[in-house]
Amino acid sequence: MSAKFNLDYYNGIDGYSDGDIEDELLEIVKQHKEYDEILANDNRWPILYHLSPIRQNIINWYPFKKDASCLEIGGGCGAITGALCQRLASVKVVELSKRRATILYERHKHFDNLEVFVGNLNDIEFQEKFDYITLNGVLEYAGSFTKTNDPYADFLKQIKSYLKPDGKLIIAIENRYGLKYFSGAKEDHTAKEFDGITGYIGNDTVRTFGKKELEELLKRSGYPQQEWYYPHPDYKMPMEIYSSQWLPSATTLLAPAPNFDYERYTLFSESDAFKGIIENEQFEFFANSFLVICGE
Repeated sequence: MSAKFNLDYYNGIDGYSDGDIEDELLEIVKQHKEYDEILANDNRWPILYHLSPIRQNIINWYPFKKDASCLEIGGGCGAITGALCQRLASVKVVELSKRRATILYERHKHFDNLEVFVGNLNDIEFQEKFDYITLNGVLEYAGSFTKTNDPYADFLKQIKSYLKPDGKLIIAIENRYGLKYFSGAKEDHTAKEFDGITGYIGNDTVRTFGKKELEELLKRSGYPQQEWYYPHPDYKMPMEIYSSQWLPSATTLLAPAPNFDYERYTLFSESDAFKGIIENEQFEFFANSFLVICGE
């Protein structure tokens, strides 16, 4: 038995890509089961981002229910898919890009509890409901693929129809007011300094949110129950994950957030700044990323 690869909903167009390096990624996952040696000798960001086992830290600690099902929306090249397949009875993945979906499939095709769907979620109708749905670096792009007057809320409402009544939506996303952006890191999606902080002026296709914004967006989209976590230095390469019940103390040394894909300014010491922020009980506002487990 092996994973399934479903092309029934693919329209022949890959909407986004990291470029030809994805062809390299495909060959790597075809030829290798482990990537430690490759990661040690290739410092290109797409290689690190898609293949690093650190990516799984965002989800491999979570106590999933036994015999549960999951819908992973925007699976990319499968960075967390394997962790989901190891812990859940059934995993379905939707990925817009055929090339990325092929990488994901080749990487995890040995899991017989996995089915990969290539296409836009808006074109797919699932007959089942899921215990969990994951949006790992996906919600911020809702303005690009949901063409309504309120795309972020409408996208969240749409996927709620696929959740069981006691199901959980798991969202990982950058904080537009993350301290790294004040310190000089470029906005992850637009590559502009201070772009999220100043409100994405002139851009209506991608956005992240502050904590209060995201709380209210989730509430009006049907997710009033929320558990908040704070991956550090961010959700992409999390080394620690704090929570509202377990926040860092002022003596905790929080490492500055690296920028692997862009050169960045370092306007001040983020580690020193976090000390005062924590003492003033503002860590949750300035955390670089959010992980939210939410439901009805």
